[in-house]
Amino acid sequence: MEIEKKYPLPPFTEETAREKVQLAEDAWNSQDPEKVSKAYTVDTEWRNRSQFVNGREEVVAFLTEKWQKEKNYKLRKELWAFTDNKIAVRFEYEYQNAEGAWIRAYGNENWEFNEHGLMQKRYASINDLPIDESERRL
Repeated sequence: MEIEKKYPLPPFTEETAREKVQLAEDAWNSQDPEKVSKAYTVDTEWRNRSQFVNGREEVVAFLTEKWQKEKNYKLRKELWAFTDNKIAVRFEYEYQNAEGAWIRAYGNENWEFNEHGLMQKRYASINDLPIDESERRL
């Protein structure tokens, strides 16, 4: 059985941490739940706002529902800090809700990776801000 790996692998350098963040941003902007889920361990643990998501199957379901509700989604992530197998990012994303109103979400995520480069823990703190279309940045 081949061991699943997601490069770059820890321990992270500044360069590889930035690469990992960019890969995550690109994957999330694809809005492909299956693709995104492959970056996580099969038993990954998430806290997303007040919701807890456990395992890849729940990740796929969570992201499928998310992107059905959040139209014209666009995300930007920025490396905040890193250690051997952990990365902290700040992010913002914009989307339109079901009523067509624009929202900008801000937040921070803490990520922990296993030795194969798969994210085993993701903790996200997120705040939403209604914006006018003219205030969009992404």
